[in-house]
Amino acid sequence: MKKDLGVMTAVFPMPVLMIGTYDENGKVDVMNAAWGQICDEDKIFLSIDEGHKTYANFKVSKAFTVALADKAHVAVADYFGIASGNRTADKFERTGCRAVKSDKVNAPIIEEFPLVMECELLEFVKTDHVSGVVGKIVNVKAEESALDESGKVDPKKLNALCFDTFQHGYYAIGEQVAKAWNAGAGLMKKE
Repeated sequence: MKKDLGVMTAVFPMPVLMIGTYDENGKVDVMNAAWGQICDEDKIFLSIDEGHKTYANFKVSKAFTVALADKAHVAVADYFGIASGNRTADKFERTGCRAVKSDKVNAPIIEEFPLVMECELLEFVKTDHVSGVVGKIVNVKAEESALDESGKVDPKKLNALCFDTFQHGYYAIGEQVAKAWNAGAGLMKKE
């Protein structure tokens, strides 16, 4: 029997996305955002409200990167979520992380994270119920150590983090339990 839990953010898993931007002085800023999702083949939506430093940076740079946080860098990823760029001037520098400028967009690539999407800002979305941005993914880069023999991203090697909204934990993803578009194929057959 199910028990009523009330209203809560009951989606699991949530991604752990590192949003990289430059501010008006070309300074690197990184934000941890769990509320983001692919919204088309080459587009991503990030639900970020106007109060964030990153939101202001979108207006300046018109671009951003989205990296997947990994198990090896969970402390840094969490720090990027709890420290505000509006209040901590040396937020990025405190981590010891390294950034290089993307060769595709006006945004930083954080070297420590294994996979990054380079995005151009397409639009701001502001309604009574949602605030955020849509970006066009112009390129994806991945560390060779996260690729399989055929050059595709291997989730087991990626060690990407997901966020647990129930107990506020981070989990590493990696075990494949079935093949998509295959596991349910037997149910398609009529008896």
